[in-house]
Amino acid sequence: MSIIRHSHLDIFSLYFELGWQHILDLGGYDHILFVTALCGIYTLGDWKKVLILVTAFTIGHSVALALSVLNVVRVDSGLIEFLIPLSIVITALNNILRGKNDSRSFKYGVAAFFGLIHGMGFSNYLRSLLGGESDLLVPLFGFNIGLEFGQVIIVLVVLLLAQLAIKYFKVSRRDWNMFLSSAIFGIAFIMCIERINSIL
Repeated sequence: MSIIRHSHLDIFSLYFELGWQHILDLGGYDHILFVTALCGIYTLGDWKKVLILVTAFTIGHSVALALSVLNVVRVDSGLIEFLIPLSIVITALNNILRGKNDSRSFKYGVAAFFGLIHGMGFSNYLRSLLGGESDLLVPLFGFNIGLEFGQVIIVLVVLLLAQLAIKYFKVSRRDWNMFLSSAIFGIAFIMCIERINSIL
């Protein structure tokens, strides 16, 4: 019995590591951009709001990841690869135009919906890793927790940079939001153009 538990722990550890490495991989920076845009209008003092917002995103992509890996739902990968940068464009544009003026329920709903899209994107990578794994529960759980660990690191870095810019370099919150969100919007818009052929 102890051997089985040890085996499951090894599998969990492996997929946990693969999860945080995947989301922090600069080669696939689209997920980093989205999480950055999601919390880009906040500072350390707003950590409770950010926690709820990221949790909504987490719920969305956890559900999508499970449904996709278990073959309950399958979506064309080309469409997902286009929708991911589109979600970044919409989030960044909303930051620029509306800032913190949207209702909390609206923000949480949007975060959860976009989480579904990003979960489908994560699932393509995870499905390729699973291979002949007969027990999907432990790898799925480990990978998902790894993703969340990576997400928390991104959030902390973004909030600390915001705090540094606003408190020590005297940048206004509005200017910080405009700078960060505009840069993300530009990068994601180019990604959308590059991936438009995948859905045509």
